[in-house]
Amino acid sequence: MGPVFEFLGNFWWLAFPLFGVMASVGSAWERRSRRRHKQRLEVLHAKAELKAAEAAARGRAPLPASAGFPTAAIPAAEPAPDPQRSQLERLFKAHDAVTARWLDYELDVAKLIAFPAMSDGRQPLTASFLRAKRVADGLRPASVKAKLTSEQLAEYRTAVTDYEVAFDLAERDARRIKDSSFSEVERKRLDTAKQLLTVAIDKAATPAERQLAYRRVRQELDGLISLSDEAIVVLEEKVALELTTGSVAQAPEAAHDAEAAQDPEAGQADAAASPAPTPRPDPAGPWPVPSRAPRRDSPPAAG
Repeated sequence: MGPVFEFLGNFWWLAFPLFGVMASVGSAWERRSRRRHKQRLEVLHAKAELKAAEAAARGRAPLPASAGFPTAAIPAAEPAPDPQRSQLERLFKAHDAVTARWLDYELDVAKLIAFPAMSDGRQPLTASFLRAKRVADGLRPASVKAKLTSEQLAEYRTAVTDYEVAFDLAERDARRIKDSSFSEVERKRLDTAKQLLTVAIDKAATPAERQLAYRRVRQELDGLISLSDEAIVVLEEKVALELTTGSVAQAPEAAHDAEAAQDPEAGQADAAASPAPTPRPDPAGPWPVPSRAPRRDSPPAAG
């Protein structure tokens, strides 16, 4: 024991650095213990949130707030999107786009005159397009919520694709040939109808001129281009005239004058063929004297 006491007596000052080293080691050990405890709590907290999310996805009730877990922060599970509905929405959009492009020709008389092949079912590409349209319209479901089999969905998708391709081919061919399939006389009639159509929809023209131009357009296109009932309705709305017997009879003289102005020879022929107008009575002449004979239904005069 003597050497030990002698060492301690000579190196007693070493106790201070040793004490500092031991204190730092102890504090480091305590910090590591706290860190491990915190990580363990975080792992338990994450596991609890995961279990709560799984329970909410299965339709179970969430964990109570008394358990110490933030149940309000867990978002509700969103329903998975229906892939068939998304495909039907895209197909409906493509189907409607082609139909709108076709109606631009079908309802516009000016476009039909410029590209008559779009309404001519005798053209092979136009006939193919009309057949593809009928197939696509027949296979179209009632709504995007309809439940189809994979075969039905594939069949409708193919029909829409054929519909698009057939319309593109028919449109390109109609713009290429224009009115080349008509004879020289028929092309002149189409040019005349195009000019008269400009007058028929011109707001600066008088109602009689527009009405006459509309009738001439119908006459020139008769036998050349088949106008649908919808196209006629749209054209009549542009002309802004009710083409009825009453409206035609409202201004017969103005219509005759407009027709004579567009065709002077026809106007002269009509003037030569028409009988002389009956002279009207002079408004300054004497008024007719009413009859003094008593009416049969009136009571006899008192004597």
